[in-house]
Amino acid sequence: MRSELEVNGARVAWEHEPHEFLTEVLRREGLKGTKRGCESGDCGACAVLLDGEEVPSCLVLAAQAHGHAVETIEGVGSFEAPHPIQEAFLDATAIQCGYCTPGMVLATKALLAETPNPTEADARACLAGHLCRCTGYVKPIQAVLSAAQRCQAGAQ
Repeated sequence: MRSELEVNGARVAWEHEPHEFLTEVLRREGLKGTKRGCESGDCGACAVLLDGEEVPSCLVLAAQAHGHAVETIEGVGSFEAPHPIQEAFLDATAIQCGYCTPGMVLATKALLAETPNPTEADARACLAGHLCRCTGYVKPIQAVLSAAQRCQAGAQ
């Protein structure tokens, strides 16, 4: 089966089996920032943005992405020029082992696109579907709020 879609701003066409989930195809195509976790949509490690909306890629068939836009962590900033959200996570020391971080960054990006000035409750809700065994969630929540300020300052 062949799916044509946009991934991180580039048009791609991928061959895959009808039963393959987006997580597997993304990883096979070299986008390893999308992590395998629970494979039941509960942990947030495989989060991607599908047409700007956060989804667990372990529950989305690759065929369902045909004709849509997918953004992975590889499409958010770079090592040389990190996105303000990534900078906020670094500065807040909200990254420990880093396994959950890509999903949290993408969740934050989706939140800020919809709610540019989130409350702490918004930040908590944003990260609610992201399991982290290293942090106490305090620093990631602080990072979301800091990212909002950075993104607003950058937009002005």
